[in-house]
Amino acid sequence: QVELVESGGGLAQPGGSLRLSCAASGFTFNSYPMGWFRQAPGKEREFVAAISRGSVSRDYAGSVRGRFIISRDNADNTVSLEMNSLKPEDTALYYCAKSRYRSILPPDPRDYDSWGQGTQVTVTS
Repeated sequence: QVELVESGGGLAQPGGSLRLSCAASGFTFNSYPMGWFRQAPGKEREFVAAISRGSVSRDYAGSVRGRFIISRDNADNTVSLEMNSLKPEDTALYYCAKSRYRSILPPDPRDYDSWGQGTQVTVTS
């Protein structure tokens, strides 16, 4: 079965950096776009970034564009999120997810069919 395991969350100061990783198994990793989402307490889950199968295309939420970088390693079955210039409003539980479609980068969480357990990112001084 599909398994997604996130790691790399933690505590960071405003302006700092963190790198999240997601290890995938149970499916043909290079056949599906992958995404990162986040959910803060009391808020809905929101799109952060997505990457196509071969890393040709990337999409970002406006709030993170220019600060976050999504990447993937199809040889290692991993997808990563490099987060720079962190802000307190980036504090959330971050999830990686597998798209149910092979050729688009959907921002809607309903278009993803498998999710990790999440990793907490807290940005505070």
